[in-house]
Amino acid sequence: MIWTGWATPDIRQMSWGNRLAWLIGSGFGSGLSPLAPGTAGAAAAAGLYCVLMVLLDLAWPSSIAPRLIVLAAMIIGGTVVGVWATGRMSTESNPDPGSAVWDEFVGMWISLIPTAWATWHLPSIMVPPWWPIWWVALCFFAFRAFDTLKPWPCRGLEDLHGGWGIMLDDIAAGVWALVVSTVLYFAIMAAMVYL
Repeated sequence: MIWTGWATPDIRQMSWGNRLAWLIGSGFGSGLSPLAPGTAGAAAAAGLYCVLMVLLDLAWPSSIAPRLIVLAAMIIGGTVVGVWATGRMSTESNPDPGSAVWDEFVGMWISLIPTAWATWHLPSIMVPPWWPIWWVALCFFAFRAFDTLKPWPCRGLEDLHGGWGIMLDDIAAGVWALVVSTVLYFAIMAAMVYL
């Protein structure tokens, strides 16, 4: 039996295009969490990001460029795919389904941009070995706070039609979290250098 959750159609009756849209839009199923699907989606996005960064750091040690390129591709590609996927999930009666969490994935990845400079597998003098995970946690809480509070322009963007409204408000929340995490990043780096 397939669990269909709230506002989740029976996947057996969907076209292949809609099945793919639901797979992506639901954050590979993380949005089907009965408790706090947005938080589950953001956590899944952070976990996927951490795995990719460790693999890239192992393949190209001490090279920031591959991490930045992959992260940029994730954000840009994720936005394009997300507008399509979440737009397909949106209906007249439920314009922003709770299970549509791909917007959390992209917003979370935006907030994590400063962590691309971290060393993911080797300790160093400037970047302690615990730095990346601690920093991912900080970005996670910052993003979820802005996603919940919806400061300008998040709330206005939420009113846009279909996938654009679903995606852009969380992208804006991700930008807010990025600003906060970047300021904190440089403040901590300055403190480590000068103190």
